Amino acid sequence: MVTLAYILITLKSGSEREVCKKVSSFEEVVQVDELYGEYDGIVKVRVEDLSQLDKFLTDKLRVLPDIFLTTTMIVAKEHRHK
Repeated sequence: MVTLAYILITLKSGSEREVCKKVSSFEEVVQVDELYGEYDGIVKVRVEDLSQLDKFLTDKLRVLPDIFLTTTMIVAKEHRHK
């Protein structure tokens, strides 16, 4: 079963574009957007299961030196306009 999640990220000031570009290259990532406000970016990911989400967060995202904080929200149900 595919798992979708949104990950809000807080970054070192001035690193936003570089980090978002790097994160967008990961195969699990569907979309990355820079934000103004409490968080600096939002990452939408698609993985096969929660263990892959954990691996992505631990081994790929949180190891990046300019990421200070992540907040993960797992999608319960996706609604699409037809």
